[in-house]
Amino acid sequence: MLPAEKNYKHIILETTLVKKRTTTRRDSKLPQSLEEIKERTIQRQTKKNMIDFSEIIHKAWEGYDPSRKIAHINDISALVSTNRVVRITFEDDDFVIAKVSSFGSYESFKEDHRIIHALGNNLLYPFENLLAKSLLKNNRVYTYHYKKGDIDMWVVFYNPTRVMQRMPKRLDDNEIKSLGRQLGKFHLACSRIRNVLPKSSKTLRTDINTLLDQIHTNEKKFGNRMQADLVKYHCEQFLKNRLKYNAGSFETIPVFIDWNIGNFSVINKQELFSRWDYDWFRMSSRILDFYFFSRVVRNDGDQTAFSYTIGPLMEDRFLLFLGEYHKVNPLSADEIRFMKEAYRFFILNYVIKDGNYFFSEQYAKKLRAEAFDLYLPSTDRDFDAEKIIKYLKIK
Repeated sequence: MLPAEKNYKHIILETTLVKKRTTTRRDSKLPQSLEEIKERTIQRQTKKNMIDFSEIIHKAWEGYDPSRKIAHINDISALVSTNRVVRITFEDDDFVIAKVSSFGSYESFKEDHRIIHALGNNLLYPFENLLAKSLLKNNRVYTYHYKKGDIDMWVVFYNPTRVMQRMPKRLDDNEIKSLGRQLGKFHLACSRIRNVLPKSSKTLRTDINTLLDQIHTNEKKFGNRMQADLVKYHCEQFLKNRLKYNAGSFETIPVFIDWNIGNFSVINKQELFSRWDYDWFRMSSRILDFYFFSRVVRNDGDQTAFSYTIGPLMEDRFLLFLGEYHKVNPLSADEIRFMKEAYRFFILNYVIKDGNYFFSEQYAKKLRAEAFDLYLPSTDRDFDAEKIIKYLKIK
């Protein structure tokens, strides 16, 4: 989940600092610095009778090992999401990382972490130590469910993971090629052990149907009538094209979706060394991982003021990345065509359906507004699967 302490502060500062932007009125309302984000977050928490995360963490740890006493707790959250990440230091100066979340459901949270543990335990060289490890109790991942009044949260503990080299903000061609080969090899490694991993209850189809049910129950939750109709249209397009491209036949493997230079490290020729942050983990098609890698390799490089536009998927630099991936782990034409649907699913599920629960308030408002104005309208207009298929020479 998180790098060792000596690297963590650097990562948090670098990946969450919001640059000043003046292009739109919406952007001007965003916090302009990490300090301003923290100040606004504290103000909102004060108004909402701030949750005592310390109490939650102490109770979670007491359920794990009451013999080891906590000396102090430091909040090291990025404040981009609603999750809390803390460093727990014990009386003997050892420390672990805790994550407190209310995103999704406790059962999904527990299920995901058990799958990730099995994945990390079964991956072979060179990925056997890639994933940050959750703490176990009685040979199972320990999770804690806290319920008190209206507060419903869950906790997991991690060993701090080592971090080697950070990816540069803008990759050169050789780095792009190396990273493409690495992802191809990692997906192959995940594929080889897919049959020994625990089953997952989440599917793309069930998540989209949940969104449709929510619109039917209360469409005002998604804005005005026009906006609700737009979301319904794109849900229907996703379900139709999922059948058209026979996505049900695609191999199901572990995917982390949110790949950015702040949640993984590399060694030597962009070989993957460590990976943390499992918020959007799921068992699904490998195609769900590609959009965020297109953002990693894009011409503009890593951006601190982020948006989720579809443009990076069509850049020549992403074609270069896919070309190397395809040499290691060949893609089919229908998988390429489904790349547009994976992007559409990401916007519908993680920005529109769950954005208000996952992103902090300032980001949730910005991203949802952009989803209606930019992301969804561009999905069918700006993605050209045939260009990619031709480049990869897929018949």
